[in-house]
Amino acid sequence: MKEICIITNYFPPETGAASNRIAKLALGLKERGFIVKVICPLPNYPKGKIFESYQGKWKLTENYKGIEVIRLWVYANNSSHKVKRLLSMVSFSLSLVLHKLLQPKDFPNKILIQSPPLIIANTALRLFSNQKRQLILNVSDLWPSAGYELGALKKGRFYELLEKMEVYNYKKANLALGQSQEILERITSIFPQQQTFLYRNYPAISPLNDFRLTEENNNVKLVYAGLLGIAQGIVKLCQHIELGEKELHIYGAGAEKEALEVYLKTSSKNIYYHGEVTREKLLKELSKYHIALVPLVHAIYGSTPSKIYEMAHNALPILYFAGGEGENVIKEFKLGYVITPGDFKSLNTCIAHLKSKDLEKMKSNILETARNHFNIEVQLDELANRIA
Repeated sequence: MKEICIITNYFPPETGAASNRIAKLALGLKERGFIVKVICPLPNYPKGKIFESYQGKWKLTENYKGIEVIRLWVYANNSSHKVKRLLSMVSFSLSLVLHKLLQPKDFPNKILIQSPPLIIANTALRLFSNQKRQLILNVSDLWPSAGYELGALKKGRFYELLEKMEVYNYKKANLALGQSQEILERITSIFPQQQTFLYRNYPAISPLNDFRLTEENNNVKLVYAGLLGIAQGIVKLCQHIELGEKELHIYGAGAEKEALEVYLKTSSKNIYYHGEVTREKLLKELSKYHIALVPLVHAIYGSTPSKIYEMAHNALPILYFAGGEGENVIKEFKLGYVITPGDFKSLNTCIAHLKSKDLEKMKSNILETARNHFNIEVQLDELANRIA
C-alpha cells in the first residue's frame, strides 16, 4: 500500500498558485495509486484571516476529492510586520509538533514537505528525520536568499539561523524536488550527495480553458492574474506603465490590494482591477486578452514564476518582466517578450509596438508548445515512479 502525507502551508479552499500546485500534486499522486493525506493550517490565505466557516476551530478533518485533509490551528495574518509573520509560521509548526505527539499514526512512511516556509519545513524534517521515513522536500523558492533579494530580510543573526535551517533541510531530505534548475544547483552545492528531481510548476490542464482567437482589430488588452504582493510590485508597475490606448486588466489579491485601489481612484490610465475571482472564472476570462504580463520587482535566484506555464496553457503570449531562469524558458520556447525587471522604458517601448494581429498569430503555437512541453501528467508519472 503506497501511503504519503503532504505537509504544506497552502491548500484549497485557499486560492493562488501555491494552493493550486499542491492540490494538483496531491490529486495526481492519488490518481497514481497513492493513499494521500494532507496536513495544513486552517485556510487563511491570502487575506490573513481564518475563513469564516473554519473560525473557532483548533483542528478539523475533512475530505477534498477523496483526500483526507487535516487542518490545524494557525495564528493567521498577512501583516508586513516581520514578527507577526514569524509568529504565524511558528504557530503552525507548534500545531504540527502537537499533532505528531497526539496522533503519530497520521504520518505514514513517506512524507512530502513543502518549502518555503523554511521554518515549517525545518520543523517537519526535525520531527521525522530519525524515524526511518522517506522524506521528500519540495522546494519552490530558495529561502532565506529570496527574502534577502526581495528586501524582506536583512543579513544578521536571524538570517544566519535561517541559513542553518536551509542547510539542515537539504541534508536531511531523502529526495529534493526543485521547481528550477537553479534550485537544484543550490541544493547540490550544499550537499552534493543529495538526490534531486526537477518538478516544474506546471498547471493542471483544465477543460474550462476557453481558448479562442480574439478579433484582430481589437485594441490590445494586457492581463495580470496573480498575487498582488511585494515581490510583484503591481502598484509601482501601474505608476510607471504607459499604455496609450491599450488596456491592462488585473485579477488577484494580496498585500498591495488596498494601495492599488487607492492609486486607481485617481489614475486616468486604462487599468481595470477585477478583484479576486475563482480559478474557474479566471480561466474563462483569460480568453478576452491578447497578452499576459508576468512581473517581479527583482529577479530572484531559483524562482521561475508559475504564471509562465499557466498563461502558455491558456494560449497567451507573455510579456516577461521578472528576470532569472524564466527568461530562458520564454526565449527557448518562443513564448513572448523579455524585459529586464525595473526597466520601465524598455517595457513601455515594447508595449507601444504590440499589435493584436501579431499576438493572435502566436497563440496557436504557444498552446501547442505548452501541451507538448509543460505537461503536468507526464511529470507526475515520472515523480510517482521515482517515489514509489
